[in-house]
Amino acid sequence: MSDNLPPCPKCSSEYTYEMNALVVCPECGHEWVPAESAEGDAGATGERVVKDAVGNMLRDGDSVTVVKALKVKGSPSGIKAGTKVRNIRLIDGVDGHDIDCRIEGFGAMQLKSSVVKKA
Repeated sequence: MSDNLPPCPKCSSEYTYEMNALVVCPECGHEWVPAESAEGDAGATGERVVKDAVGNMLRDGDSVTVVKALKVKGSPSGIKAGTKVRNIRLIDGVDGHDIDCRIEGFGAMQLKSSVVKKA
């Protein structure tokens, strides 16, 4: 086989094969979706995976760029697209706001990872 399939998560057999969207183990009969096992592995190690608008993985301390104009309550002007934000912190926020940062001219804010791009 040309592609590398993951071993079975139940019995660790390396003789797995694809069947439509599933990966099947012929030895124990276990079936799973490969994407689910990758998410489960990240959860098992305790790491949160936060991705930006284009799919890059974000980490604490990264610099990001805002990709679309954002309205800010209580401010006559919002945050313009292209604004650079340095030294972000990833948090478990409310309503999808998973980035805590400080934006020059606005102060401390929380942003959604879906509106930023890694710089």
